[in-house]
Amino acid sequence: MCGREARGFGYVHRLRHDIYPHYGFCSTRCQQAGAEIARRSNGMIDKTARETQAIKDARPLFAEALTALGLMEHFFNRSAADIDRLIEAAVTGYVESMQRQASVPERTGTAFDDPIPF
Repeated sequence: MCGREARGFGYVHRLRHDIYPHYGFCSTRCQQAGAEIARRSNGMIDKTARETQAIKDARPLFAEALTALGLMEHFFNRSAADIDRLIEAAVTGYVESMQRQASVPERTGTAFDDPIPF
């Protein structure tokens, strides 16, 4: 965070070393700041250029879906950061679910054999 050399203070989002990067910090103060950024950014402190571009590329498809569902008016005045946060949350949830499911046999083999959670 401050640019000083890391000295043993680390952070891995959700303690999932298999899917999130490890970050090192010089102090607990920097560790806490970095952890807060990671929590708000789904485990990433700095997105790569490709990740940033992928999110930008997803915005038009997100807008199409909102328009098709009649929801665009509720999102029209939102900032790009707010829209990006929604896209990141959806992508993260999808990827994490696919990773969990990869190790578990399907229940019935049908796509919709569970209740909607809301």
